[in-house]
Amino acid sequence: MPATPAIWILALVPLAFAIAAPLCGLVYRLSLCLGAIDTPGVAGQVKAPARRVPNTGGVGVFWAIAIPLGLGLIALTVFGGTLGARLPESAAEHLPGARERVPLGVVLLISLAVLHAVGLLDDRRPLGPWIKLGVMLACGLGVALTQETRLLTVLDERVGGSWLSIGLTVLWFAVVTNALNFLDNMDGLSAGVTAIAGGCFLATALLGGQWFVAAVLALLVGACLGFLVWNFPRAKLFLGDGGSLVLGFLLAFLTVRTTYFTDQPGVLGIASHPSVVLLPLVVLAVPIYDFVTVTAIRLSQGRSPFVGDLQHLSHRLVRRGLSRTNAVIVIWGFTGATGLAGIALGAADGWAATVIFAQVALLLGVLAVFEYASSAGIEPAP
Repeated sequence: MPATPAIWILALVPLAFAIAAPLCGLVYRLSLCLGAIDTPGVAGQVKAPARRVPNTGGVGVFWAIAIPLGLGLIALTVFGGTLGARLPESAAEHLPGARERVPLGVVLLISLAVLHAVGLLDDRRPLGPWIKLGVMLACGLGVALTQETRLLTVLDERVGGSWLSIGLTVLWFAVVTNALNFLDNMDGLSAGVTAIAGGCFLATALLGGQWFVAAVLALLVGACLGFLVWNFPRAKLFLGDGGSLVLGFLLAFLTVRTTYFTDQPGVLGIASHPSVVLLPLVVLAVPIYDFVTVTAIRLSQGRSPFVGDLQHLSHRLVRRGLSRTNAVIVIWGFTGATGLAGIALGAADGWAATVIFAQVALLLGVLAVFEYASSAGIEPAP
């Protein structure tokens, strides 16, 4: 891994933090003045007791990512031909590849802006889950079709076209975006999990020389950390759908754009075993576990899986006796454990990969055993 590009990319973490933290403070003060406070939600939704807290933190998170990303895309477009002379040689050699990704970055930025706007509208006047799901699917489909951003393209030749990889990609966007949106139910939870998972994906991208993906991941991690200043341990500012939809979609996009598999053994961080394509599932095992279990609980009660309640993993841990802060820290810890397993998977062979998968399964099994009794005793929401 060349040192100079990695250093430049890692510098984006404190840059995004330096934008997000003060911007969230400004958003907090403006939101109080404008009365932009957390809302009761849609009909049938059950939320924690109301607190007079603005739910506009997503504004700070979005712009902490969008400003550097947008300026970078403009610089590559306007000054791309002369920019190389102003950069170290080790960084300048990557400019042609970066310029090729400008259209990809523009489409990504537009998709994030659309989701951010829809989320902000929903935070002020709930739109209902199906409208948000439709926008998620449309954005995912747009990225998949226009930018060749697809999962498992190796399947295209086997099924006679790209329809299967496109379908799987759109499904992945919907699952990850909803999983991070579902996690936004306690102070620091969604942003903290995103920062941890994003940091693990960042390490993988740097080790694999995926510079564009790594740069955006660095912005994502820095923005989440800057927001957490205002969101944990006692939130002055909530993320809101204007932030959680952005975090989930961006994380899904970046996991699809990362190249995990190569036939060049011995290169650190790039696997020569095809099982590495499951790395995103390993890193995101905890939020996906929460998404699957809470969906199953709601469906078993005859309720919509998209109408919020207090039956998430975090709530079930609290019912087991943990404080809300400790429940969040436990979930952070499990996310960190699966994230480290994901990084290790990037350099694993067949047997080592099997051990890693078994380790993650055991971690989730321990988590399930720890909180199972509480989920069994939860009454259906009114």
